[in-house]
Amino acid sequence: MNLTRKSVELLAPAGTWDALVADVESGADAVYLGGIGGKHFNMRMHEGDFNFTDEQLKEAIAYCHAHDVRLYITLNNLISDEEIPALKKYLAYLQDIQPDAILVQDFAVLELVHEMGIRVPLHTSVMMNTHNEHAIEKLKEYGITRIVVGREMTLSELTNFRAKTGIEVEYFMHGDMCISESGQCIHSGVVFGQSGNRGRCLKPCRWAYDLVDEETGERVDEGSAGPYKLALKDMCMYRAIPQLIQAGVFSFKIEGRMRPAPFLRRIVSTYRAAIDAYIADPTGYETDEAGWKRLYDNRARDFTTTFAFGQPTAKDIGFTGEREPRFFSDAVKEAGFQDDILKQERKIDKPFAPQPRLSVRVQTVAAAKAAIEHGADAVYVGGEAFRPNRPWSLADYQEVLSAADGRAKVIVNTPRTTMRRECGELEQFLSGLKNWERQPDGLMVSNLGALKLAKTLTDLPVQADVSFNLFNHLAAKFLKENGLSMACASLELSFEQLREIVEVSELPIEVIVHGSYESMICDHDFIGMNLPHYNPLDNPEAQDRHYALKDRAGELHRIRVDQFGRDHLYFANDLCLYPYLAKMGGIASYRIEAQDYDADLTATVTWMYRKALNELAAGRDVMAFDDQMFEMVKGMTPRNLGIGLDLKYKHGPLPLR
Repeated sequence: MNLTRKSVELLAPAGTWDALVADVESGADAVYLGGIGGKHFNMRMHEGDFNFTDEQLKEAIAYCHAHDVRLYITLNNLISDEEIPALKKYLAYLQDIQPDAILVQDFAVLELVHEMGIRVPLHTSVMMNTHNEHAIEKLKEYGITRIVVGREMTLSELTNFRAKTGIEVEYFMHGDMCISESGQCIHSGVVFGQSGNRGRCLKPCRWAYDLVDEETGERVDEGSAGPYKLALKDMCMYRAIPQLIQAGVFSFKIEGRMRPAPFLRRIVSTYRAAIDAYIADPTGYETDEAGWKRLYDNRARDFTTTFAFGQPTAKDIGFTGEREPRFFSDAVKEAGFQDDILKQERKIDKPFAPQPRLSVRVQTVAAAKAAIEHGADAVYVGGEAFRPNRPWSLADYQEVLSAADGRAKVIVNTPRTTMRRECGELEQFLSGLKNWERQPDGLMVSNLGALKLAKTLTDLPVQADVSFNLFNHLAAKFLKENGLSMACASLELSFEQLREIVEVSELPIEVIVHGSYESMICDHDFIGMNLPHYNPLDNPEAQDRHYALKDRAGELHRIRVDQFGRDHLYFANDLCLYPYLAKMGGIASYRIEAQDYDADLTATVTWMYRKALNELAAGRDVMAFDDQMFEMVKGMTPRNLGIGLDLKYKHGPLPLR
């Protein structure tokens, strides 16, 4: 390809007017920022001074356009139902002032842009976790013109992705990076009520941890480089500018909307000079070592290229914590039961169904059979298999379908992350369903790409898993319009926010009421990074043991490794809403996460909820809880139980300044 100055875009952040001016004067092609009027809706909420007023937004657009620079507005977090009126007002204002694009995460924005006739280009935020070509096909239908690809995508994968979709690609090139897959970390939101999906992450990934044997508690990382095991270093692609450009990246994104003007001026001008030098003379280009020294000597954390050239290793983690510029929180004990708070909540204003649907997600054939025998209306099988369990085979599915025999629906789950490998396997799997002796009753998908494949290749009902981050009724409407029969509510919703969705949603809503659940999903090998003598070619069986990260509050966060090599990190407590079920009428499906339970515990928990739901369906206002069974479940569960979200913290709308 023949390169010109217009071939790539240098995209810089701005949190203040001084930073904006510094970006423009230093050579940025585009700037992204958030507004106070839309402060509910962008990803930098800790510092109120790092957002623009409505009038400043208008002036910023005029200033940028006068200097031939594009300006993008961030509207890239999850939105609660109570915030939708303010969102509509803000979108109308953006239509008036016409920025060059809006960055979005929540499907509600796509719904409102269509409904209101907003004529501003849309870019997906990295928080939408877009990582396959099938999702792009769906998003293009809603006017998306650019994708900020997931941080886990290598440059080789990105080249293939760009060639197949033809869409404009934005890629992070410098700054602070999350360790978790984008949009799939709920640790801060659950523990502190400060959601990373709503711009208020308190960064539990920057805590100190020990790697321990889950069963014995024995520390197994003696001699490791340090305790900050999730503290990813900062992205720096300065030495890889040719590879970025030749991979097909259009927009080179610098992270840092809370950075001061002098810091940004240095970074933007350094990258500007390097990009221009490569465009002017690609074959004669070499890294400007003086520019590298400016970046390196003024770095906050040390540098990494994260996934650009393959899976990160221990060298990409800041184990010692010595260069961590700020710790946003300390480890705390997770919430238990909070009766005094929850019992004051108004119940959902919808009756219980005559036969409430109880669904159970399982990991093994034995657990699936146990759930069916003890009252489950649906079992979710397949998807990720956690070592030492093996992936689900075609014979396994047929065995469960035979055991169900019409007594319960069998829903086939699909992987939460579907990059190139997973998409190839999923296409073959879905295409072969028509040849099964017994057909499943439906599919559960975790992203738009998997949804597109499921609707294209099968005629089965499709429902959305929790990874869609359903946070409001407009997002539910979006999913219904795209053919989904049910969607699981976000685990970061407060009870009042959940109540609002259930009462007004046109789409049936599933709610997870019990079980073990992930705090984040990571494409890193934390076990391999920390075990002193681990080599996957010598002793791969070492990863069949169960390990956990122990924080400084003494909480154990289990690590489960799936067949794709991803690490699923779990909360210390298991969720349990059993004492509060009487408030939870009108829910389409009450779901138990039993993928980390054996068959006996699965059977007991399933039966406990089956009995309770039957009582409520019979119209008994005061549920006759089986206290003996509840105590049995608490004794059998290897972890403490709790309600998930700590209700001491506020989970309502993010306040306007």
